[in-house]
Amino acid sequence: MLREIRKILIANRGEIAVRVIRAAKELGIKTVAIYSQADVNSLHRYLADESCLLDGQEAKETYLNIDKILSVAKKFSVDAIHPGYGFLSQNPSFVRRVEEEGFLFIGPPARIHELAGNKVQARKVVKENGYPIVKGLLEPILDVETAVDEAGKIGYPVIIKPMLGGGGVGMKVCEDEEELRSSFNLLQKLSSSAFGHSEMYIEKYYPDARHIEVQILSPVKGKTIHLYERECSVQRRFQKVVEEAPSPALDEETREKLVETAVGIADCMGYVNAGTIEFIYVPSEGNFYFIELNSRIQVEHPVTEAVTLIDIVKEQIWIAETGYPSVSQEDVKIRGHAIEARIYAEDPTRGFMPAPGKITTFLPPAGPWVRVDTACYSGYEIPPFYDPMIAKLVVWGRDRREAINRLRRSLHEFVVTGVSTNIPLHLAILDDRDFQKGDYDTRFIVKKNILEKTKQYLKQHKFPVSVETGKEVEKERIPVANAWKLSSRILEAGL
Repeated sequence: MLREIRKILIANRGEIAVRVIRAAKELGIKTVAIYSQADVNSLHRYLADESCLLDGQEAKETYLNIDKILSVAKKFSVDAIHPGYGFLSQNPSFVRRVEEEGFLFIGPPARIHELAGNKVQARKVVKENGYPIVKGLLEPILDVETAVDEAGKIGYPVIIKPMLGGGGVGMKVCEDEEELRSSFNLLQKLSSSAFGHSEMYIEKYYPDARHIEVQILSPVKGKTIHLYERECSVQRRFQKVVEEAPSPALDEETREKLVETAVGIADCMGYVNAGTIEFIYVPSEGNFYFIELNSRIQVEHPVTEAVTLIDIVKEQIWIAETGYPSVSQEDVKIRGHAIEARIYAEDPTRGFMPAPGKITTFLPPAGPWVRVDTACYSGYEIPPFYDPMIAKLVVWGRDRREAINRLRRSLHEFVVTGVSTNIPLHLAILDDRDFQKGDYDTRFIVKKNILEKTKQYLKQHKFPVSVETGKEVEKERIPVANAWKLSSRILEAGL
Protein backbone atom coordinates (compact mmCIF):
# COMPACT_ATOMS: atom_id res chain seq x y z
CA MET A 1 0.00 0.00 0.00
CA LEU A 2 1.37 3.43 -1.00
CA ARG A 3 -0.72 5.30 1.55
CA GLU A 4 -4.14 4.83 3.09
CA ILE A 5 -6.74 7.26 1.76
CA ARG A 6 -9.18 8.36 4.45
CA LYS A 7 -10.40 11.66 3.01
CA ILE A 8 -10.63 12.95 -0.57
CA LEU A 9 -11.12 16.47 -1.90
CA ILE A 10 -12.99 16.54 -5.21
CA ALA A 11 -11.57 19.38 -7.31
CA ASN A 12 -14.61 19.57 -9.55
CA ARG A 13 -18.36 20.19 -9.64
CA GLY A 14 -21.62 18.84 -11.03
CA GLU A 15 -22.36 15.24 -11.89
CA ILE A 16 -18.75 14.04 -11.87
CA ALA A 17 -18.25 15.42 -8.35
CA VAL A 18 -21.40 13.57 -7.27
CA ARG A 19 -20.10 10.43 -8.97
CA VAL A 20 -16.76 10.55 -7.11
CA ILE A 21 -18.46 11.29 -3.77
CA ARG A 22 -20.69 8.24 -4.13
CA ALA A 23 -17.77 5.95 -5.00
CA ALA A 24 -15.73 7.25 -2.07
CA LYS A 25 -18.59 6.78 0.39
CA GLU A 26 -19.01 3.17 -0.70
CA LEU A 27 -15.32 2.68 0.06
CA GLY A 28 -15.74 4.24 3.51
CA ILE A 29 -13.76 7.35 2.53
CA LYS A 30 -14.73 10.85 3.71
CA THR A 31 -15.21 13.56 1.07
CA VAL A 32 -14.69 17.31 0.83
CA ALA A 33 -16.45 19.33 -1.88
CA ILE A 34 -15.49 22.74 -3.18
CA TYR A 35 -18.11 25.00 -4.74
CA SER A 36 -18.27 28.44 -6.32
CA GLN A 37 -20.79 31.15 -5.49
CA ALA A 38 -22.68 30.08 -8.61
CA ASP A 39 -22.83 26.51 -7.20
CA VAL A 40 -24.12 27.35 -3.72
CA ASN A 41 -27.11 25.08 -4.29
CA SER A 42 -25.30 22.38 -6.24
CA LEU A 43 -25.99 18.79 -5.20
CA HIS A 44 -22.33 17.84 -4.83
CA ARG A 45 -21.95 20.39 -2.04
CA TYR A 46 -24.67 18.73 0.02
CA LEU A 47 -23.68 15.12 -0.63
CA ALA A 48 -20.09 15.56 0.55
CA ASP A 49 -19.21 15.09 4.22
CA GLU A 50 -17.67 18.57 4.26
CA SER A 51 -17.68 21.45 1.81
CA CYS A 52 -15.96 24.79 1.30
CA LEU A 53 -16.93 27.87 -0.69
CA LEU A 54 -14.43 29.25 -3.20
CA ASP A 55 -15.04 32.97 -3.59
CA GLY A 56 -15.99 33.80 -7.17
CA GLN A 57 -18.23 32.47 -9.93
CA GLU A 58 -16.17 31.90 -13.05
CA ALA A 59 -13.93 28.86 -13.43
CA LYS A 60 -10.68 30.84 -13.40
CA GLU A 61 -11.58 32.20 -9.96
CA THR A 62 -12.63 28.86 -8.53
CA TYR A 63 -12.28 25.42 -10.13
CA LEU A 64 -9.13 26.48 -12.01
CA ASN A 65 -7.54 28.27 -9.06
CA ILE A 66 -4.79 25.94 -7.85
CA ASP A 67 -3.86 27.99 -4.79
CA LYS A 68 -7.44 28.14 -3.50
CA ILE A 69 -7.98 24.41 -4.02
CA LEU A 70 -4.77 23.42 -2.24
CA SER A 71 -5.58 25.81 0.59
CA VAL A 72 -8.87 23.95 1.12
CA ALA A 73 -7.07 20.59 0.96
CA LYS A 74 -4.75 21.70 3.77
CA LYS A 75 -7.55 23.21 5.83
CA PHE A 76 -9.57 19.98 5.78
CA SER A 77 -6.54 17.66 6.12
CA VAL A 78 -7.35 15.50 3.11
CA ASP A 79 -5.15 12.64 1.96
CA ALA A 80 -5.86 12.80 -1.75
CA ILE A 81 -7.38 14.95 -4.49
CA HIS A 82 -9.61 13.65 -7.30
CA PRO A 83 -9.75 16.03 -10.28
CA GLY A 84 -12.78 14.60 -12.10
CA TYR A 85 -12.71 15.59 -15.79
CA GLY A 86 -12.15 19.00 -17.36
CA PHE A 87 -10.84 21.95 -15.31
CA LEU A 88 -7.45 20.90 -13.81
CA SER A 89 -7.77 17.15 -14.44
CA GLN A 90 -4.98 17.07 -17.06
CA ASN A 91 -2.87 19.98 -15.87
CA PRO A 92 0.68 18.77 -15.08
CA SER A 93 1.44 21.89 -13.00
CA PHE A 94 -1.54 21.12 -10.77
CA VAL A 95 -0.44 17.51 -10.36
CA ARG A 96 3.05 18.59 -9.32
CA ARG A 97 1.70 21.09 -6.82
CA VAL A 98 -0.61 18.45 -5.34
CA GLU A 99 2.29 16.06 -4.86
CA GLU A 100 4.65 18.78 -3.55
CA GLU A 101 2.10 19.67 -0.89
CA GLY A 102 2.05 16.05 0.26
CA PHE A 103 -1.27 14.88 -1.19
CA LEU A 104 -1.96 11.89 -3.43
CA PHE A 105 -3.25 12.76 -6.89
CA ILE A 106 -5.91 10.31 -8.02
CA GLY A 107 -4.83 9.97 -11.63
CA PRO A 108 -1.68 9.71 -13.73
CA PRO A 109 1.58 11.47 -12.79
CA ALA A 110 2.55 14.85 -14.28
CA ARG A 111 4.84 13.32 -16.92
CA ILE A 112 1.87 11.46 -18.44
CA HIS A 113 -0.25 14.62 -18.57
CA GLU A 114 2.59 16.44 -20.31
CA LEU A 115 2.83 13.71 -22.93
CA ALA A 116 -0.93 13.39 -23.38
CA GLY A 117 -1.32 17.16 -23.64
CA ASN A 118 1.26 17.45 -26.41
CA LYS A 119 -0.55 15.68 -29.25
CA VAL A 120 2.45 15.79 -31.59
CA GLN A 121 4.83 14.26 -29.04
CA ALA A 122 2.31 11.55 -28.18
CA ARG A 123 2.00 10.68 -31.88
CA LYS A 124 5.79 10.46 -32.12
CA VAL A 125 6.06 8.05 -29.17
CA VAL A 126 3.32 5.83 -30.56
CA LYS A 127 4.87 5.70 -34.04
CA GLU A 128 8.38 5.07 -32.68
CA ASN A 129 7.01 2.04 -30.83
CA GLY A 130 5.53 0.58 -34.01
CA TYR A 131 1.84 1.38 -33.54
CA PRO A 132 -0.35 2.91 -36.28
CA ILE A 133 -1.05 6.65 -36.31
CA VAL A 134 -2.99 8.83 -38.75
CA LYS A 135 -0.86 10.23 -41.60
CA GLY A 136 0.52 13.68 -40.84
CA LEU A 137 3.61 15.71 -39.99
CA LEU A 138 5.25 14.74 -36.69
CA GLU A 139 6.26 18.32 -35.96
CA PRO A 140 4.23 21.35 -34.85
CA ILE A 141 3.08 23.65 -37.66
CA LEU A 142 3.53 27.39 -37.21
CA ASP A 143 2.60 28.80 -40.62
CA VAL A 144 0.10 28.21 -43.39
CA GLU A 145 2.71 27.37 -46.05
CA THR A 146 3.97 24.40 -44.04
CA ALA A 147 0.38 23.25 -43.57
CA VAL A 148 -0.36 23.53 -47.29
CA ASP A 149 2.84 21.66 -48.17
CA GLU A 150 2.02 18.78 -45.79
CA ALA A 151 -1.60 18.62 -46.95
CA GLY A 152 -0.37 18.21 -50.51
CA LYS A 153 1.71 15.21 -49.40
CA ILE A 154 -0.98 13.36 -47.43
CA GLY A 155 -3.93 14.39 -49.62
CA TYR A 156 -7.18 16.20 -48.92
CA PRO A 157 -9.35 16.27 -46.93
CA VAL A 158 -7.21 17.08 -43.91
CA ILE A 159 -7.97 18.13 -40.36
CA ILE A 160 -6.15 20.91 -38.52
CA LYS A 161 -5.86 20.63 -34.72
CA PRO A 162 -4.18 22.60 -31.90
CA MET A 163 -1.08 20.78 -30.65
CA LEU A 164 -2.04 21.39 -27.02
CA GLY A 165 -5.81 21.51 -27.44
CA GLY A 166 -8.90 19.47 -26.73
CA GLY A 167 -12.68 19.49 -26.68
CA GLY A 168 -13.00 20.19 -30.40
CA VAL A 169 -11.83 23.81 -30.00
CA GLY A 170 -9.74 25.13 -32.90
CA MET A 171 -10.29 22.03 -35.05
CA LYS A 172 -11.46 22.15 -38.65
CA VAL A 173 -11.75 19.82 -41.64
CA CYS A 174 -10.39 21.37 -44.84
CA GLU A 175 -11.50 19.92 -48.15
CA ASP A 176 -8.98 21.78 -50.34
CA GLU A 177 -6.08 24.22 -50.33
CA GLU A 178 -8.33 27.27 -50.56
CA GLU A 179 -10.22 26.29 -47.41
CA LEU A 180 -6.98 25.50 -45.59
CA ARG A 181 -5.45 28.87 -46.47
CA SER A 182 -8.56 30.79 -45.45
CA SER A 183 -8.89 28.95 -42.12
CA PHE A 184 -5.39 28.42 -40.77
CA ASN A 185 -4.68 31.83 -39.23
CA LEU A 186 -8.10 31.95 -37.55
CA LEU A 187 -7.57 28.48 -36.10
CA GLN A 188 -4.19 29.57 -34.77
CA LYS A 189 -5.79 32.56 -33.03
CA LEU A 190 -8.46 30.31 -31.50
CA SER A 191 -5.78 27.93 -30.26
CA SER A 192 -3.73 30.75 -28.78
CA SER A 193 -6.77 32.21 -27.04
CA ALA A 194 -8.06 28.88 -25.68
CA PHE A 195 -4.82 27.07 -24.85
CA GLY A 196 -2.10 29.71 -24.76
CA HIS A 197 -0.21 28.21 -27.71
CA SER A 198 -0.52 28.71 -31.46
CA GLU A 199 1.25 25.54 -32.60
CA MET A 200 -0.99 23.37 -34.79
CA TYR A 201 -0.70 19.94 -36.39
CA ILE A 202 -2.27 18.31 -39.39
CA GLU A 203 -3.68 14.85 -40.06
CA LYS A 204 -5.34 13.04 -42.93
CA TYR A 205 -9.12 13.21 -42.49
CA TYR A 206 -11.26 10.15 -43.17
CA PRO A 207 -14.92 11.11 -43.84
CA ASP A 208 -16.18 7.59 -43.10
CA ALA A 209 -14.13 7.09 -39.93
CA ARG A 210 -15.54 5.94 -36.60
CA HIS A 211 -14.27 7.20 -33.25
CA ILE A 212 -13.52 4.25 -30.98
CA GLU A 213 -11.66 4.38 -27.66
CA VAL A 214 -10.31 1.78 -25.25
CA GLN A 215 -10.61 2.12 -21.48
CA ILE A 216 -7.43 1.15 -19.65
CA LEU A 217 -6.33 0.60 -16.05
CA SER A 218 -2.58 0.71 -15.50
CA PRO A 219 -0.67 -0.29 -12.35
CA VAL A 220 2.43 1.48 -11.07
CA LYS A 221 4.38 -1.64 -12.08
CA GLY A 222 3.22 -4.36 -14.43
CA LYS A 223 1.04 -4.69 -17.50
CA THR A 224 -1.95 -2.52 -18.28
CA ILE A 225 -5.37 -4.15 -18.43
CA HIS A 226 -8.18 -3.04 -20.74
CA LEU A 227 -11.93 -2.83 -20.18
CA TYR A 228 -12.67 -3.16 -23.91
CA GLU A 229 -13.88 -0.35 -26.15
CA ARG A 230 -16.50 2.37 -26.45
CA GLU A 231 -17.90 3.81 -29.66
CA CYS A 232 -18.12 7.62 -29.64
CA SER A 233 -18.86 8.42 -33.29
CA VAL A 234 -22.12 10.33 -32.84
CA GLN A 235 -20.67 13.82 -32.51
CA ARG A 236 -21.45 17.43 -33.17
CA ARG A 237 -18.59 19.87 -33.74
CA PHE A 238 -16.11 17.17 -32.67
CA GLN A 239 -17.91 16.78 -29.32
CA LYS A 240 -19.46 13.47 -28.32
CA VAL A 241 -23.25 13.18 -28.04
CA VAL A 242 -23.97 9.43 -27.79
CA GLU A 243 -21.61 6.65 -26.69
CA GLU A 244 -22.07 2.90 -26.60
CA ALA A 245 -20.23 -0.24 -25.61
CA PRO A 246 -19.24 -2.45 -27.23
CA SER A 247 -18.81 -0.90 -30.68
CA PRO A 248 -21.24 -2.32 -33.25
CA ALA A 249 -18.55 -1.83 -35.92
CA LEU A 250 -16.03 -4.41 -34.68
CA ASP A 251 -15.85 -8.15 -35.08
CA GLU A 252 -14.03 -10.18 -32.43
CA GLU A 253 -10.75 -10.37 -34.35
CA THR A 254 -10.60 -6.59 -34.89
CA ARG A 255 -11.65 -5.97 -31.28
CA GLU A 256 -8.78 -8.09 -29.96
CA LYS A 257 -6.25 -6.30 -32.18
CA LEU A 258 -7.58 -2.93 -31.05
CA VAL A 259 -7.42 -3.63 -27.31
CA GLU A 260 -3.99 -5.26 -27.61
CA THR A 261 -2.75 -2.15 -29.42
CA ALA A 262 -4.21 0.11 -26.72
CA VAL A 263 -2.50 -1.90 -23.97
CA GLY A 264 0.80 -1.77 -25.87
CA ILE A 265 0.57 2.01 -26.29
CA ALA A 266 -0.22 2.52 -22.60
CA ASP A 267 2.70 0.36 -21.52
CA CYS A 268 5.21 1.99 -23.88
CA MET A 269 4.23 5.36 -22.40
CA GLY A 270 4.56 4.08 -18.83
CA TYR A 271 0.95 4.94 -18.13
CA VAL A 272 -0.44 4.79 -14.57
CA ASN A 273 -4.06 4.79 -13.32
CA ALA A 274 -7.22 4.99 -15.47
CA GLY A 275 -7.16 6.46 -18.96
CA THR A 276 -8.39 6.16 -22.51
CA ILE A 277 -6.54 5.40 -25.74
CA GLU A 278 -8.49 6.93 -28.62
CA PHE A 279 -8.52 5.72 -32.23
CA ILE A 280 -10.25 6.30 -35.49
CA TYR A 281 -11.40 3.16 -37.25
CA VAL A 282 -11.75 3.27 -41.04
CA PRO A 283 -14.19 0.53 -42.11
CA SER A 284 -13.34 0.90 -45.81
CA GLU A 285 -9.74 -0.04 -44.97
CA GLY A 286 -10.37 -2.26 -41.98
CA ASN A 287 -7.65 -0.28 -40.16
CA PHE A 288 -7.54 1.71 -36.95
CA TYR A 289 -5.15 4.56 -36.06
CA PHE A 290 -4.15 6.17 -32.76
CA ILE A 291 -5.31 9.78 -32.42
CA GLU A 292 -4.78 10.71 -28.76
CA LEU A 293 -4.45 9.70 -25.13
CA ASN A 294 -6.90 11.01 -22.53
CA SER A 295 -5.25 10.99 -19.11
CA ARG A 296 -8.36 11.29 -16.92
CA ILE A 297 -11.75 9.77 -16.24
CA GLN A 298 -13.95 10.20 -19.33
CA VAL A 299 -17.46 11.63 -19.35
CA GLU A 300 -18.64 8.41 -21.00
CA HIS A 301 -17.06 5.97 -18.55
CA PRO A 302 -20.48 4.67 -17.30
CA VAL A 303 -21.15 2.69 -20.50
CA THR A 304 -18.01 0.66 -19.84
CA GLU A 305 -19.03 0.17 -16.21
CA ALA A 306 -22.43 -1.08 -17.37
CA VAL A 307 -21.04 -3.85 -19.60
CA THR A 308 -18.07 -4.88 -17.41
CA LEU A 309 -19.58 -4.35 -13.92
CA ILE A 310 -16.32 -2.63 -12.91
CA ASP A 311 -16.47 0.69 -11.04
CA ILE A 312 -13.81 2.77 -12.80
CA VAL A 313 -13.82 5.59 -10.23
CA LYS A 314 -13.21 3.11 -7.42
CA GLU A 315 -10.38 1.63 -9.49
CA GLN A 316 -8.83 5.09 -9.81
CA ILE A 317 -8.86 5.43 -6.02
CA TRP A 318 -7.61 1.88 -5.49
CA ILE A 319 -4.66 2.34 -7.88
CA ALA A 320 -3.73 5.67 -6.24
CA GLU A 321 -3.79 3.97 -2.83
CA THR A 322 -2.18 0.60 -3.61
CA GLY A 323 -0.50 0.98 -6.99
CA TYR A 324 -2.62 -1.72 -8.61
CA PRO A 325 -6.16 -2.26 -9.93
CA SER A 326 -8.41 -4.51 -7.83
CA VAL A 327 -9.26 -6.59 -10.92
CA SER A 328 -7.23 -8.67 -13.36
CA GLN A 329 -7.65 -9.01 -17.12
CA GLU A 330 -9.30 -12.38 -16.58
CA ASP A 331 -12.04 -10.64 -14.56
CA VAL A 332 -13.04 -8.42 -17.49
CA LYS A 333 -15.95 -9.67 -19.59
CA ILE A 334 -18.44 -7.90 -21.85
CA ARG A 335 -22.03 -8.46 -20.74
CA GLY A 336 -24.78 -7.17 -23.00
CA HIS A 337 -24.84 -3.66 -24.45
CA ALA A 338 -24.94 -0.14 -22.99
CA ILE A 339 -25.66 3.28 -24.48
CA GLU A 340 -25.20 6.75 -22.97
CA ALA A 341 -27.03 9.92 -24.03
CA ARG A 342 -25.59 13.22 -22.84
CA ILE A 343 -28.47 15.48 -21.82
CA TYR A 344 -27.63 19.18 -22.08
CA ALA A 345 -29.44 22.43 -21.41
CA GLU A 346 -29.11 23.62 -24.99
CA ASP A 347 -31.16 24.16 -28.14
CA PRO A 348 -29.98 21.94 -31.03
CA THR A 349 -32.19 23.86 -33.48
CA ARG A 350 -30.35 27.10 -32.70
CA GLY A 351 -26.79 25.99 -33.21
CA PHE A 352 -26.68 24.12 -29.88
CA MET A 353 -27.03 27.41 -28.03
CA PRO A 354 -26.56 26.87 -24.26
CA ALA A 355 -29.74 27.37 -22.24
CA PRO A 356 -28.78 28.02 -18.61
CA GLY A 357 -31.58 28.83 -16.22
CA LYS A 358 -33.83 27.43 -13.53
CA ILE A 359 -35.12 23.88 -13.88
CA THR A 360 -38.73 24.07 -12.78
CA THR A 361 -39.45 20.34 -13.07
CA PHE A 362 -36.94 17.49 -13.03
CA LEU A 363 -38.33 13.96 -13.27
CA PRO A 364 -35.61 11.52 -14.41
CA PRO A 365 -36.50 8.11 -15.85
CA ALA A 366 -36.20 4.91 -13.85
CA GLY A 367 -36.78 1.19 -14.19
CA PRO A 368 -34.51 -1.83 -14.61
CA TRP A 369 -31.03 -1.11 -15.97
CA VAL A 370 -31.52 2.65 -16.25
CA ARG A 371 -28.87 4.91 -14.69
CA VAL A 372 -28.98 8.70 -14.44
CA ASP A 373 -25.79 10.51 -13.39
CA THR A 374 -26.76 14.07 -12.50
CA ALA A 375 -26.38 16.92 -10.04
CA CYS A 376 -29.72 18.51 -10.99
CA TYR A 377 -33.10 18.58 -9.28
CA SER A 378 -36.37 20.54 -9.47
CA GLY A 379 -35.60 24.14 -8.58
CA TYR A 380 -31.90 23.88 -9.45
CA GLU A 381 -30.48 26.73 -11.51
CA ILE A 382 -27.96 25.83 -14.21
CA PRO A 383 -25.22 28.51 -14.04
CA PRO A 384 -24.08 30.26 -17.23
CA PHE A 385 -20.40 29.92 -16.32
CA TYR A 386 -19.83 26.20 -16.94
CA ASP A 387 -20.70 23.31 -19.20
CA PRO A 388 -24.55 23.09 -19.34
CA MET A 389 -24.79 19.33 -18.81
CA ILE A 390 -27.98 18.23 -17.09
CA ALA A 391 -27.40 14.49 -16.89
CA LYS A 392 -25.92 11.39 -18.42
CA LEU A 393 -28.62 8.85 -19.19
CA VAL A 394 -27.16 5.34 -19.39
CA VAL A 395 -29.09 2.20 -20.19
CA TRP A 396 -28.12 -1.47 -20.43
CA GLY A 397 -29.73 -4.22 -22.47
CA ARG A 398 -29.08 -7.89 -23.16
CA ASP A 399 -28.32 -6.81 -26.72
CA ARG A 400 -28.06 -3.56 -28.68
CA ARG A 401 -31.68 -3.62 -29.82
CA GLU A 402 -32.96 -3.88 -26.27
CA ALA A 403 -30.61 -1.10 -25.17
CA ILE A 404 -31.92 1.21 -27.92
CA ASN A 405 -35.52 0.47 -26.99
CA ARG A 406 -34.78 1.07 -23.31
CA LEU A 407 -33.03 4.36 -24.08
CA ARG A 408 -35.96 5.54 -26.21
CA ARG A 409 -38.41 4.69 -23.45
CA SER A 410 -36.24 6.46 -20.88
CA LEU A 411 -35.90 9.60 -23.00
CA HIS A 412 -39.69 9.77 -23.32
CA GLU A 413 -39.94 9.53 -19.53
CA PHE A 414 -37.31 12.19 -18.88
CA VAL A 415 -39.07 15.42 -17.91
CA VAL A 416 -37.06 18.65 -17.71
CA THR A 417 -38.97 21.94 -17.80
CA GLY A 418 -37.81 25.53 -17.48
CA VAL A 419 -34.87 25.14 -19.86
CA SER A 420 -34.44 23.82 -23.39
CA THR A 421 -32.79 20.40 -23.71
CA ASN A 422 -31.36 18.20 -26.43
CA ILE A 423 -33.71 15.30 -25.62
CA PRO A 424 -35.50 15.72 -29.00
CA LEU A 425 -32.12 15.39 -30.75
CA HIS A 426 -31.49 12.06 -29.04
CA LEU A 427 -34.92 10.78 -30.03
CA ALA A 428 -34.25 11.76 -33.65
CA ILE A 429 -30.93 9.90 -33.52
CA LEU A 430 -32.55 6.74 -32.14
CA ASP A 431 -35.26 6.84 -34.82
CA ASP A 432 -32.68 6.80 -37.63
CA ARG A 433 -32.51 3.42 -39.35
CA ASP A 434 -28.77 3.57 -39.96
CA PHE A 435 -28.13 4.23 -36.28
CA GLN A 436 -30.40 1.31 -35.41
CA LYS A 437 -28.29 -0.89 -37.69
CA GLY A 438 -25.05 0.43 -36.17
CA ASP A 439 -24.08 1.92 -39.54
CA TYR A 440 -22.79 5.41 -38.76
CA ASP A 441 -19.61 7.48 -38.56
CA THR A 442 -18.35 10.76 -37.07
CA ARG A 443 -20.32 12.82 -39.62
CA PHE A 444 -23.57 11.01 -38.89
CA ILE A 445 -25.48 14.04 -37.54
CA VAL A 446 -24.61 16.09 -40.63
CA LYS A 447 -24.90 13.29 -43.20
CA LYS A 448 -28.30 12.16 -41.97
CA ASN A 449 -29.62 15.70 -41.48
CA ILE A 450 -30.44 14.91 -37.84
CA LEU A 451 -30.93 18.56 -36.89
CA GLU A 452 -33.68 18.97 -39.50
CA LYS A 453 -35.26 15.74 -38.27
CA THR A 454 -35.11 17.18 -34.75
CA LYS A 455 -37.05 20.23 -35.90
CA GLN A 456 -39.66 18.01 -37.56
CA TYR A 457 -39.90 15.94 -34.39
CA LEU A 458 -40.59 19.08 -32.38
CA LYS A 459 -43.35 20.13 -34.76
CA GLN A 460 -45.05 16.75 -34.46
CA HIS A 461 -44.73 16.49 -30.67
CA LYS A 462 -45.60 19.75 -28.98
CA PHE A 463 -45.63 20.60 -25.31
CA PRO A 464 -45.25 24.28 -24.33
CA VAL A 465 -42.89 25.31 -21.57
CA SER A 466 -42.14 28.87 -20.52
CA VAL A 467 -38.43 29.53 -20.59
CA GLU A 468 -37.14 32.73 -19.03
CA THR A 469 -34.33 34.28 -21.05
CA GLY A 470 -33.31 37.54 -19.42
CA LYS A 471 -36.46 39.67 -19.45
CA GLU A 472 -38.06 37.81 -22.31
CA VAL A 473 -40.29 34.77 -21.97
CA GLU A 474 -40.60 32.58 -25.03
CA LYS A 475 -42.35 29.30 -25.80
CA GLU A 476 -40.16 26.29 -26.38
CA ARG A 477 -41.39 23.02 -27.85
CA ILE A 478 -40.42 19.72 -26.34
CA PRO A 479 -41.65 16.19 -27.02
CA VAL A 480 -44.91 14.78 -25.72
CA ALA A 481 -44.87 11.50 -23.87
CA ASN A 482 -46.91 10.05 -21.05
CA ALA A 483 -44.48 11.49 -18.52
CA TRP A 484 -44.89 14.98 -19.96
CA LYS A 485 -48.67 14.70 -19.69
CA LEU A 486 -48.31 13.49 -16.12
CA SER A 487 -46.02 16.38 -15.19
CA SER A 488 -48.45 18.92 -16.62
CA ARG A 489 -51.26 17.45 -14.53
CA ILE A 490 -49.09 17.59 -11.42
CA LEU A 491 -48.27 21.24 -12.09
CA GLU A 492 -51.90 22.14 -12.78
CA ALA A 493 -52.96 20.45 -9.55
CA GLY A 494 -50.35 22.38 -7.63
CA LEU A 495 -48.83 19.23 -6.14
